[in-house]
Amino acid sequence: MLGSGYNKSSIDYPLVFGYAFLVVLGLMMIHSAGRPPEGYEEDLAEMLFTPVGKQFIWFIISMGAWFFINHFADRQLWIVGAYPIYAITLILLVLVALLGKEINGARSWFSLAGFTFQPSELAKFGTCLAMAAYLSQWGEKINKLSVMLGGVALWAVPSVLILGQPDLGSAVVFSSFLLVMYREGLSPLLLVFGFFTIGMFILGILQAPPILMVGLLCIALFVLGLLVPRRKRWWTLGAACFTAAAIVLYLMEIPVWGIILGLTLVFGVYAAYHTLRQNGRLAALVSGALIWGCLVGFAANFTFFNVLRPHQQDRFNAWLRPEGMDSQGALYNVLQSKLAIAAGGLKGKGLWGGTMTRFDYVPAQNTDFIFCTIAEEQGFLGSTVVILTFLFLMWRISQIAERQKRPFVRAYAYGILGILLIHVVVNIGMTMGVMPVIGIPLPFMSKGGSSLLCFTIMLAVLLKLDKHREAVG
Repeated sequence: MLGSGYNKSSIDYPLVFGYAFLVVLGLMMIHSAGRPPEGYEEDLAEMLFTPVGKQFIWFIISMGAWFFINHFADRQLWIVGAYPIYAITLILLVLVALLGKEINGARSWFSLAGFTFQPSELAKFGTCLAMAAYLSQWGEKINKLSVMLGGVALWAVPSVLILGQPDLGSAVVFSSFLLVMYREGLSPLLLVFGFFTIGMFILGILQAPPILMVGLLCIALFVLGLLVPRRKRWWTLGAACFTAAAIVLYLMEIPVWGIILGLTLVFGVYAAYHTLRQNGRLAALVSGALIWGCLVGFAANFTFFNVLRPHQQDRFNAWLRPEGMDSQGALYNVLQSKLAIAAGGLKGKGLWGGTMTRFDYVPAQNTDFIFCTIAEEQGFLGSTVVILTFLFLMWRISQIAERQKRPFVRAYAYGILGILLIHVVVNIGMTMGVMPVIGIPLPFMSKGGSSLLCFTIMLAVLLKLDKHREAVG
């Protein structure tokens, strides 16, 4: 049944055209990156087994999925089936850890007849649906602790399963669902909490946990000292003196755990002072931030040195500590990518004209580093067009989201928007060396059938739901 509110002619064509442009350009770039040497003639049968041929087959499969969703799948399938689909994706994530094929150190793929499928891509779609169903039911109470934790758990569970493969890039993408929660009413303080957590995670990798604890204790103590009444400014001066003393003792190579113990005792005195002056909420907030920052720092340090494999550690080191890295080792990909981007100049070298691309100087240039192929062959102008197209696509998704009467569709649309945003920012950023190389494809353009199929399904379902935007039931 089509149901009330159905509008057959309401397809958002700008979104479709943006999608088509990126997919077609992606196929051209994949072909260019994997083109055979000059003078070698490929027949059609051979081309089907090349990277562009396999990607084209996945494109045909994606179009079949789009056609089925648009003409046969009822909108209620996605609403009623949100949690079952989510559960299926979790089962697939467990199975791939047990039975999957290991590629580049990660057991993330099922392999069949020469084709591979990555369940983590499907998990993004399933989590989008589950978050939409959850927020449509509990969105009005999103700032209630139990509701908030339930929402976080929905995207944290697949993220942890994917991290165990280990596939850090795909796991990071799930943090984008904070954007959906924020749009549905989550307090902005939680976004501050999210950025604080990210900062502590990075610092936990850069610094040993005891050093991070000293820094956090100094900051927390100074904040409590700064927020005393004006007539008690000597408390502020005392906090500054204790902080300075801790720094001096550290520089004198006094055992760091002794400094931590001393700072903790002084911090306890300041927290008790604020509590006795009926400013307990401030003391609790600062104490909570201190404890959480230390926990995240310890967890990041442990994960980095004990969970991530050496080649994954090198990717972060190339980003955070490039001065100590071998230019022929972990830094090689990023350096070659930068050279390819710079070589494109303003207008680029033209299709199939990229020297860095043709001679395969950049590893993984048809997957994770497809943007440097675009930049070398299409130049600054072509790269700008691609970035603007992604921005246009995200803008259209936000417009579709805001015109919905049903919170389910709005939350689902913002879920897609968040995933796209993380993918585009991280992928393009890592080709330029401003983001860690964590294996995130450029949507619609990087070689990868799982990614293309699942992003296509996500957009097709959104357009299907949008056709019913006038429906209230």
